[in-house]
Amino acid sequence: MNFRKTTAASAIVLATTLLSANTAYAACATDGLPSSMAKPDGFPARALTMVVPYGPAGGSGQVASAMAQAVSDLTGISINRSHKSGGSGTVGMTAYMASPADGYAVMEHIDDASSAHALDSGRPNPASDLVPLVTSQITFSQIFIRTNEDRFNDWESFVKWVTAQNGKATIANVSKEGSMERVTMKFITDATGMQIQQISFDKGAPRYGALAGGQVDALFEQPGDVRSFLDAGKFKPILTILKESPAAFADVPNLTDAGLDFEPLFRFRGFYVHKDAPADRVKWLQWAFQKAYCQDSYQKFNESKYMTLIESYRDTAGSQELITTTIAQYRDVYKAMGLEIK
Repeated sequence: MNFRKTTAASAIVLATTLLSANTAYAACATDGLPSSMAKPDGFPARALTMVVPYGPAGGSGQVASAMAQAVSDLTGISINRSHKSGGSGTVGMTAYMASPADGYAVMEHIDDASSAHALDSGRPNPASDLVPLVTSQITFSQIFIRTNEDRFNDWESFVKWVTAQNGKATIANVSKEGSMERVTMKFITDATGMQIQQISFDKGAPRYGALAGGQVDALFEQPGDVRSFLDAGKFKPILTILKESPAAFADVPNLTDAGLDFEPLFRFRGFYVHKDAPADRVKWLQWAFQKAYCQDSYQKFNESKYMTLIESYRDTAGSQELITTTIAQYRDVYKAMGLEIK
């Protein structure tokens, strides 16, 4: 099966966003937006609610907290986060779509919403059933092991060890079939011939804890989400799922180094409001979330999570393009995998 061909769209989507080690920006993406915007008819007159379809400890919980704080610092409006995890984001999406479309409720979501719509067109399309306020993180994935692991210590020895276990080796991952994580692992196992059990965790903390506690042999995750484990010297990456290694992980093998010939899939996270919310309120929310992206607190957060290695910002139009291309990309992948597209 030629996954290289079917995943080529991901390279197109992000072709101009991969940053070299020497790239730096003197200005932030939304510095040109006005420093303030009048409230339309007094909106918002009370706190906003942010639905987060994942737990508070994972990547979505962390970015939701950081963005909520940045928006509040910018506007003086409080944002109450409501975590509704389950079903790889479907529980939170269902709850959000059932809430009043008055602009007082916003939602954080990730590329799972795009892949879910790609597999089942009856599920909400984030580019048209919602208004993307901002995409604030785009990142890559890695495979991690414990730093004190003595059965293997790098990608080559890991593949050799897993192959010798005859299907008994384990890796912590998300549960949703068809997700970025599961699709990427299929690419890897098909290419290497490895048989490895994927142990499912929808919440970040139990997933990270499974590796830290020795319940699994490896972990599929984005580096920023486990930054604290990296800084503490508990985890180390053994494979970067990019074709070129960023400077921060120059010593970690990438796909090219490992002889894996497929286009990487990316994790992206953003914030949304219902498409039926009043247009003037949507405009204010677009300003607030896009401007908040450049708040010092949010920029420092993104930097601390390795989110400056790939240009993470997309405004509404850029987010819609990213989502639409991603949906088409995943449909091609699913067809190649023999999955039923609804």
